[in-house]
Amino acid sequence: MKRVLKIILRIFLILFVFITIITAFHAYKFTHFYDIGQVVIKKNEDKSTWDKTSEILFGINAIKQKNIEADSAFETVYITTKDKIKLQGWYIKTNNASKGTVILFHGHGNKKSSVLDEAAGFRQMGYNTFLLDFRAHGSSGGNTTTIGYYESEDVKLAYDFIKDKGEKNIVLWGISMGAASITKAMNDYSLRPSKVILEMPFASILQAAEGRIKMMGLPGQPLATFITFWGGTLHGFWAFNMKPSEFVKNITVPTLLQWGRKDPRVQQVETDAIYNNLPGKKELVVYETAGHESLCEKEHTKWMTTVSDFLAN
Repeated sequence: MKRVLKIILRIFLILFVFITIITAFHAYKFTHFYDIGQVVIKKNEDKSTWDKTSEILFGINAIKQKNIEADSAFETVYITTKDKIKLQGWYIKTNNASKGTVILFHGHGNKKSSVLDEAAGFRQMGYNTFLLDFRAHGSSGGNTTTIGYYESEDVKLAYDFIKDKGEKNIVLWGISMGAASITKAMNDYSLRPSKVILEMPFASILQAAEGRIKMMGLPGQPLATFITFWGGTLHGFWAFNMKPSEFVKNITVPTLLQWGRKDPRVQQVETDAIYNNLPGKKELVVYETAGHESLCEKEHTKWMTTVSDFLAN
C-alpha cells in the first residue's frame, strides 16, 4: 500500500511540476509582445505538427501590431509612465462644435487604430477623440502587458492629458482589456469622467485566462489558475486581485455596458456580475450577432443609435 501511495505521489508531483512549467511559459507569452523581427510568426496553414504542439505546450508568440494611420487629421501625443515607458496617442478633433472628448482604449494585443471606427462614430456625434496605445501595444514603448493591472496608470495619464486641456465633459470608452483597465483606473485614482462606456470587460483576470485557454481547446481549470498566478508573479503583482467586477462598485457616473451574445471569451455570467455591481445609473445592451469583436463594426446602426442616445441623456 505504501509503495502504491509513493507511486501516486510521484506521479502527482511530476504532473504538478509539468503543469507549473507549461503554465509559466503560457503566462509569459500571454503577457509579452515581441517587436517585429524578433520572432517568426507562421500562418496556420504553414505550421507543422510540432509548431502546433509547441504552441499548446509553451504558448503563442505575439508581435506588437503596427497602427494603420488615421484618415482624419490628428495630433500625435506622447505621455510617459512613472516607469519611463513612452505611450503614443492620437488627438483627433471633430468637425462639428465639440460636445466634449471621448478617450478610447483598445483591447489586449491590439492597437489604437483598431478603434478608429468607434472614434469616427464619436466625432460624428460631435465629440473630440483621444486614442491611446497601451504600454507594449502599437506604437507605445515596452513589451510587457498586465491585462489591465498596470495599464490603469495609462488610463489615468490619458484622462489627465485631456483634463489638462480644460475639457469638462470627458467620456471614457474601452473594449475588453481597455474596459477592464478603465474600471481599475476609476477604482485606484478616483477619476470622475462624465460618463463611461464599457464593452465586453472580463470580470477577473482569472476568468479572462480561462476564456483564452478554452478557445485553444484546453480545459479552463486548473490551467487558468496557474497561468493567473504566474502572470502576476512574473510581473510583480497579485493577479487574482484584478477584478473589474469588484472595481465597478466605485463607478457612480452613468455607465453603458455592452456585450456580444456570441462572445466566446467573456461569458454572460461575467457581464451580469459587472452590471449588478454598478451602483449608479446604468444600462446593459446585448448585441445578438456579435462575438468578442468590434460591436461598432458588427452592428453599426445599433451601436451608433445606442451610444448616441446614451450620451444625449
